[in-house]
Amino acid sequence: MKLYDGGRAPNPRRVRIFLAEKGIDVPLVPVDMAALEHRGEALTRLNPLKRLPILELDDGTVITESVAICRYFEELSPEPALFGTGALGRARVEMWQRRVEFGLLGTVSAAFRHLHPAMREWEVPQVSEWGEVNKRKAREFLCHLDGQLTEHAFIAGEEFSIADITALVAVQFLKPARIAMPEGLTNVARWYDNVATRPSATA
Repeated sequence: MKLYDGGRAPNPRRVRIFLAEKGIDVPLVPVDMAALEHRGEALTRLNPLKRLPILELDDGTVITESVAICRYFEELSPEPALFGTGALGRARVEMWQRRVEFGLLGTVSAAFRHLHPAMREWEVPQVSEWGEVNKRKAREFLCHLDGQLTEHAFIAGEEFSIADITALVAVQFLKPARIAMPEGLTNVARWYDNVATRPSATA
């Protein structure tokens, strides 16, 4: 199998961090997104949506979407469990993974795509008003997240999960998106210091 990878882009990073946590080594095929290689004919045949990452199995089967790829590897290698354990644990991870993906990573990405000059050719049309709205939504969600982390070591409870991976990537994407972290979020700061120093965070 091989994983078509997009470098520092948020979604490819999520999969690489997940694999690092699992201790799974998958051959990477680097794709230069700045040169729009992910929109070329070869990758478009694999994923008509022209997005990364793309996992191609040995039999030619293709899996796209970051969380779907991670779920595939969770089934192959259940430990450590990054999607939760037991019915309640899995439900909590699913709940927070979706909340973080839509409430934080999605809003930060929208702000970046609609406001950053480098994205003019990618996001057509850029709508600056929508970018500003999403900057506000991202800050609001971070405040909400700070409350969740008041009594929990990690986002979905006491165990590190894919929700933490998504949130880590989103928080590190704040700077390129030019979004300032709200002041006074001591729980988010404590959580970030914890997860950002995990060996997998450099994947």
